[in-house]
Amino acid sequence: MVQSELFENRNEVLSGQVALEDVFRAYYECRRNKRRTVNALAFELDFEQELVRLWREINSGQYKIGRSIAFVVQQPVQREVFAADFRDRVVHHLVIDKLNALFEADFIDGSYSCRQGRGTLYGVKSIGSAIEACSEGYTRDCYILKLDIRSFFMSIDKNVLYRMLHEFISERYHGADKPVILRLVRQIVFYNPEDHCVIKGRRSDWNGLPCHKSLFWSSRYCGLPIGNLTSQIFANFYLNRLDKFVTEELGFEYYGRYVDDFVLIHPSKAALLEARRKIAAFLQTRLKLSLHPQKFYLQHYSKGVRFIGAMIKPYRIYIGNRTKNNLYSKIYTLLPRLAKGVRQTLDGLTGFASCVNSYIGFMRHYNTYNLRQKVLKLLDSTFLGEVSELKPRAEKFTVDKRFLPSVQKQRRLRQQRQYRRQQHKKQLKGTNDGDV
Repeated sequence: MVQSELFENRNEVLSGQVALEDVFRAYYECRRNKRRTVNALAFELDFEQELVRLWREINSGQYKIGRSIAFVVQQPVQREVFAADFRDRVVHHLVIDKLNALFEADFIDGSYSCRQGRGTLYGVKSIGSAIEACSEGYTRDCYILKLDIRSFFMSIDKNVLYRMLHEFISERYHGADKPVILRLVRQIVFYNPEDHCVIKGRRSDWNGLPCHKSLFWSSRYCGLPIGNLTSQIFANFYLNRLDKFVTEELGFEYYGRYVDDFVLIHPSKAALLEARRKIAAFLQTRLKLSLHPQKFYLQHYSKGVRFIGAMIKPYRIYIGNRTKNNLYSKIYTLLPRLAKGVRQTLDGLTGFASCVNSYIGFMRHYNTYNLRQKVLKLLDSTFLGEVSELKPRAEKFTVDKRFLPSVQKQRRLRQQRQYRRQQHKKQLKGTNDGDV
């Protein structure tokens, strides 16, 4: 490829094609967290040539989606995941980079999923503030209704989703490359990764996974693969109609949703029960979805509500049992490995401290002082108490500086230098004695 092709790109954009710099930008964004994967490393060997080839395929309409890798994760719950090929991930980032700003402008404030600056912590605190506002500072009665959509990702109707996306992009997106973006969106939405995928792991990993949670058993025109960036953003866009239905048509001021879990807060229990009936009808008729019959929660605000891994109660917010159990599981899994010997302890100490502190740093945003104190005292009661320090307010698990790898390395270097000096002095002394 000659350099003149790069500069001719500006004219191609005017003729309705995706710009080459947009593909490069999507690549740099894509590789940020995936650079050490096998597919990413193979792509990076000649990434410039690969990106130019991908750019030409996209603009000429010859681009075809590659094979995905299918596997099952067991934590936090058993779930089927499809990991797209790296070059397909670049295309996903390209499409989302073009459309995400338009999506963000259309989303309501109560939508917390896959949005920059509106993650889990923001969602938990927003619901806590909504409960306090609805109850007028916890002085009057109000009730919390929590609902869940049954098998959400596997139940998304592709025809409905694409019709919504096509109308939205046609109306809101004004880039010269609109036809190319619409073609890519259609390819992504209607692609069935289960047809040509590579199974990672054992087929027995799917044992125990319900059929309605697997693309292999879903209708060919239903379901988005969990694991793709486009699936997350498109799923959020799909439920944006539900958000507006609840807040605008039903008139609920206090509302929040994270993926397929959503919460309504209102002073009247009867109003919430009526809203549940209307929401079920709306989901069935407009989005081809259904509420989970067993995941239904309606209680007084004083009972609290579990939302996005936290337990929200008046004046306090606790972390969920799942997060707490995961922390203890990590500790009891890693401690035996560190206890095998002094060298194993010193080599694994930094990684262990980082793992524990990631949980403690997360817990510090909630009312968890007693829990953090309990965890740190537990670690202090083990052999790690000899190489760690207890800090006030239980803010972090701190390793004694004397046992840090960098300090250990400096100590070994000092010992080597001291040993060489001693040997040099002995040689000098022997030489002088021989002269005499």
